[in-house]
Amino acid sequence: MTTKDSPAAGAPDAASGAAAPDTGMSAGERIDARIAALGDWRGATLARVRALIREADPDVVETVEWRGVPVWEHDGILCTGETYRSAVKLTFAKGAELADPSGLFNASLEGNVRRAIDLHAGDAIDAEALKALIRAAVALNVATRGAKRKRR
Repeated sequence: MTTKDSPAAGAPDAASGAAAPDTGMSAGERIDARIAALGDWRGATLARVRALIREADPDVVETVEWRGVPVWEHDGILCTGETYRSAVKLTFAKGAELADPSGLFNASLEGNVRRAIDLHAGDAIDAEALKALIRAAVALNVATRGAKRKRR
């Protein structure tokens, strides 16, 4: 697992127009700080999901986009980890293309590209199903990237 600073550091925040702070911290440290700052079930859930993503793909790259949203990448974005008052949302960039035999996707089901998993306080996380979904997202990104290279 590696981390890299987001190319968006210092870029305008879409919500406020303010520049994202350049903290000098690595993406991993910024995610650690985000988890600690939440200090409730959302932080614990985000930490658990992060650990499962790292288990599923030891080569995952962590980045942080504007507004402090953790992003996990491997040959492209796998998913983001957004936090809201009532949910931790894992949005899979190419979720509509992924098989979901365990039925983890429960949000953003109507779109043509993304799919999401909304986790609420007290929800159990099916660790094996989530790791399988992460591995499938990695395989899709690798295959898609390979196909693009062949076309050039």
